[in-house]
Amino acid sequence: MEIKPSKRVENIKEYYFSTKLKEVAVMKAAGLDVISLGIGGPDRPPHDSVISTMTEALKKPDNHGYQPHVGVLELRESFSNWYRKWYGVTLNPKTEIQPLIGSKEGVTHISLAFLNPGDGVLVPNPGYPTYSSISKLVGAEIFNYDLTEESDWQPDFEALEKLPLDRIKLMWLNYPHMPTGAAARMETFEKAIAFGKKHGIVIVNDNPYSFILNDKPMSILQVEGAKDIAIEMNSLSKSHNMPGWRVGMAASNPTFLSWILKVKSNIDSGQFKPTMLAAAKALEADKSWYDEVNAVYSSRRKVAEEIMTELGCSFDPKQRGLFLWGRINNPDISSESLADRLLQEAKVFLTPGFIFGSNGNRYIRISLCATQERMEEALERIKALK
Repeated sequence: MEIKPSKRVENIKEYYFSTKLKEVAVMKAAGLDVISLGIGGPDRPPHDSVISTMTEALKKPDNHGYQPHVGVLELRESFSNWYRKWYGVTLNPKTEIQPLIGSKEGVTHISLAFLNPGDGVLVPNPGYPTYSSISKLVGAEIFNYDLTEESDWQPDFEALEKLPLDRIKLMWLNYPHMPTGAAARMETFEKAIAFGKKHGIVIVNDNPYSFILNDKPMSILQVEGAKDIAIEMNSLSKSHNMPGWRVGMAASNPTFLSWILKVKSNIDSGQFKPTMLAAAKALEADKSWYDEVNAVYSSRRKVAEEIMTELGCSFDPKQRGLFLWGRINNPDISSESLADRLLQEAKVFLTPGFIFGSNGNRYIRISLCATQERMEEALERIKALK
């Protein structure tokens, strides 16, 4: 008999960057020098004290065993202190914080904890592709909600009221927004919390970019009563140059987190203790760390803006985060065709906006996670195409 994969596998595609990076790897193996401005993976190391903490923790023989699924208390307390210092939000480290093996994994845990097959989930368009792919994996019905340049990439809650909200159980938010760089707004958070409470819809804000090129970090948990209906995920990947360390967290009320823990404890076996101790150290960073990180990204951002201009794209200079999002002004050029041409002819990899949803079809995204020199070289290559 023919063996077939599950229907959930048939209903999704391999992650875009997984497939595209294979193509880039083939080009590099053939001796081609490809400059990648696609993925938002910080290219610089974490603070020296983080690496030192990890090194010392590795030497202790009792740090190599299984760890509790709720994480070590040192990490939860550091997350709690971090939220109090930078967001003005009080979280009980024992009951209102759940460490995660990265926030991408958290999307899976939360979806499994709150969505039954057939339940509706609100997903932004454009938005992080993982929200849609995981929703498909758990058998949920996706209701895309439009974000547009005209509305500054903010949700239209009046339009959402027209959807079959009795079937919708969860809504994904992501501010500062990826891929558009739209800043978080307290007005949006307040509307989202009121909307969630009115209709019994869990609001999840995915918040990994609030420290990048942003002088006012915000949290949805700053809204009074938010923990009753909301979950916020955060991560050290972008803010502390630790993408490969896979350290994230979810914050909410104890009941919601207990449901997430039920799922998580049946999927993974906890995080590596030295990693958690080093992450706790990273969260102690003062303002000088964030200033240094942002000075680098600010310099790179200027080059990204030059690249956008050279490509004939327009952009909002107020964008936050690790990327620059630009509109392709030539109506005859699609994001996919532009990205493919740049990769094949200039050996520069940019991200086409269509992968984030239909509202991204006319846009392209540049990552700031390459050195200044490589970005300047990419600019020169693109100039040479004319």
